[in-house]
Amino acid sequence: MKVHHRPMPILRLAYATQFLIALIAVFTLWSQVGGQSHLDLMPWYLKLGLGVGAAFAVVKATAAAVAGSHSWNAGTLKWFGILLLLLTGCGLASYYCHMYLETDEQDQPDNSTVSEMYQHKTPAAKTAGGTRAIQARSGSRNLAGLPAAWATHSAAM
Repeated sequence: MKVHHRPMPILRLAYATQFLIALIAVFTLWSQVGGQSHLDLMPWYLKLGLGVGAAFAVVKATAAAVAGSHSWNAGTLKWFGILLLLLTGCGLASYYCHMYLETDEQDQPDNSTVSEMYQHKTPAAKTAGGTRAIQARSGSRNLAGLPAAWATHSAAM
């Protein structure tokens, strides 16, 4: 009769803790090496799949090392190879986001508003109180779609 060895509850807790630590380590490493801006542009399901897969591979490699008579056995090498493949996938996904999803600020149109103050050259008799009217004039470009009328009001002085 074959006896199956069941992991002790403390070992399960250790593997669960290692998974959570590995998950934090994978995403920290990924953001530092691949760049946080590239990681922000990446679809969530790709980050979830690669990140959780890499953390899971770390735990499975550790479990294989604990279960075998030697630390580096066939199971450990298999899961270490899977981990390297997943981390390579993380690098390739970051590279793809760098090449194709990153926005280049130089290609963006300038959306700033250009305003200037000028004085009307009107006769002093036509303005209220003998002073000249000062008026703001806006350029042709709006800031993020704001109406140009906001900058084109006049005030009599």
